[in-house]
Amino acid sequence: MAKTYRSKALAAVHEVASGLRDAGVMDKRSMKAFDEMCLTRIEPLTAAQIRRIRMREKASQAVFARYLNVTTGLVSQWERGEKHPRGASLKLLTLVAKKGLQSVA
Repeated sequence: MAKTYRSKALAAVHEVASGLRDAGVMDKRSMKAFDEMCLTRIEPLTAAQIRRIRMREKASQAVFARYLNVTTGLVSQWERGEKHPRGASLKLLTLVAKKGLQSVA
């Protein structure tokens, strides 16, 4: 999955930092700090937030699931609070919340 940055400026800073790390000029700890500063933050979403995101995008659970590459049943479980998105699913939901469903199309 491609990295998503908060801004073009932070993307440029991160690219330079990656080059410095690859060249051995910057250590892993400093690179981790740049990652935390530059990359889109991922925070847990409540069942109600997930439902609001889907409704805002005017998508059925089936369509929403297809965009996120999960099952319709899993989206339903998220929206009922029975399960919580993690990993790549949570990252995709965060992007959809910030930039819309077309950002993951």
